[in-house]
Amino acid sequence: MKKKHLSYLGTVLFSVLLLSLCGWVISRELKAYNYRDIANSLANLPRSRLLFSVLLAALGYGIMTISDALAVRYVRYPLPWYKTTLAALTSVTISNSLGFALVTGSAIRYRLYSAWGLSKVAIAQVIAYGNLSFWVGMCAVGGILFVTQPLPIPAILNLPFASMQIVGGIFLSLAIAYLILSILTHNRALRINNHLFRVPSLRLSVAQITISGLDWAIATGVLYTLLIPSGLSFPAFFSIYLLAQLSGIISHIPGGLGIFETVIVLLLQPQVKPDTAIASLLAYRAVYYLLPLSIGLVLLAGYELRDRLRK
Repeated sequence: MKKKHLSYLGTVLFSVLLLSLCGWVISRELKAYNYRDIANSLANLPRSRLLFSVLLAALGYGIMTISDALAVRYVRYPLPWYKTTLAALTSVTISNSLGFALVTGSAIRYRLYSAWGLSKVAIAQVIAYGNLSFWVGMCAVGGILFVTQPLPIPAILNLPFASMQIVGGIFLSLAIAYLILSILTHNRALRINNHLFRVPSLRLSVAQITISGLDWAIATGVLYTLLIPSGLSFPAFFSIYLLAQLSGIISHIPGGLGIFETVIVLLLQPQVKPDTAIASLLAYRAVYYLLPLSIGLVLLAGYELRDRLRK
């Protein structure tokens, strides 16, 4: 009984800590930009573009939920679609703004999936599947784009090479190697450091790349829609967007705040003026980060409240 009480207390404390941390993040996000700047950026955009960007963002986050549905299928633990949707939306929307997605997203998924009966091993596999999907999609899409749409690397990134073509070649090789591994293993388990890892089947691996690739394309489309037409093709802008996101991810700054914008502004010149790019980026932050973050917080708080009332 005492053990059960301590477990319950630990769950409550974890929930309070998580929600408090999320509240701090959203307040910090709002302070990072002046409210009037965001409002003016949104007001100056054509309504049709703004609405389309919101719909694209909703579609993108909807596609992300499929990854969690496939992950629980991968660990052979069936769950209702609304549970995997809740886990995906809360973890992704919040971790996108918190940064350190491997830690923050994993913590939220652990909280929810453990409550729904998954073992620690199964949850670890779900998390690994999701993170693997993220990176294998980045490698596949980024590999193709960085090779076909080569970019000069901004000096502020301080990388040992001048063009992203080398990175693109490495990324593409990794994605192809992953597919070959899926074919060769035939869904068998591999032992890595005394841990068994079951490589997803070729069908699941292709699904991983497809869903992750669509996610990256739609996220790019949100910002592309918000930018005033500049003459840049979508593939060229897609390449810029991926490099900016990669820079933000490597920095571990929450949401890539500052790094992402800097790379975008630098690489869009001279096609897009800095003030125009910054206005569109402010609107993008509101549409793709702040709005989903607010929804994710409401969903998580609603779940926690319902869970407390049930107990």
